[in-house]
Amino acid sequence: MGVGAVSFFEVKDISKNFGGLMAVNGVSFEVEQGEIFGLIGPNGSGKTTIFNLINQYFPLTSGDILFKGKSVKGMKTYQICHLGIGRTFQVVKPLKRMTVLENVMASAFCRVNSFRESKNLAMETLEFCNLLHEKDKSAASLPIAGRKRLEITRAMATKPELLLLDETAAGLNPGELDEAIELIQRIRDRGVTVIIVEHIMKVIMTISNRIHAINYGQTIAEGSPEEVANNKEVIEAYLGEESYA
Repeated sequence: MGVGAVSFFEVKDISKNFGGLMAVNGVSFEVEQGEIFGLIGPNGSGKTTIFNLINQYFPLTSGDILFKGKSVKGMKTYQICHLGIGRTFQVVKPLKRMTVLENVMASAFCRVNSFRESKNLAMETLEFCNLLHEKDKSAASLPIAGRKRLEITRAMATKPELLLLDETAAGLNPGELDEAIELIQRIRDRGVTVIIVEHIMKVIMTISNRIHAINYGQTIAEGSPEEVANNKEVIEAYLGEESYA
């Protein structure tokens, strides 16, 4: 990046304190436009808390978060969505009384103002995410893989420039994992930058350009998938002795 150039997305020395617990402690990283950036760490290491700080579900204790040079600190979550930051959630909660199409239309209203426009955007997004054939089903009737895909589809209907994916592969079988990887790569190829939190190493190592590893709320490594997978601190904290080569 050239001198004076503005980072696409930057987390600057962020911390979050819950009472006496420092859940995130001085984490910094930059994400380049067009990349898939992996965020890994053991359970309870602070990954989802970082996502909740990015979209200001939780206020920062200290530090700053910049999207295209603009601080999101103190913004409302819906304002951050309007800026172009979308996200999925680890615990998937579709609008169960509504159809798959209606769920996506609800998200589309972030970008459009009429029923017709929301339906058009929802249909286009469902087709892109290979969920169009399920559009008239109740969201409550979808299996876990379908609900995970619906969660991504709803986030994509907000037309994000940056998409935060939280554990989108959890609970999927090997075939569904391959489909999830393919969808995430197509999202990136569409021009959407992705930050992904994921425990399944096949996913994170296959699709990430770079990976940032944390433990106990602090950075322990950052680099290519190969560099992070071979990092001693990461192996001890998270990967164990298993080989992912």
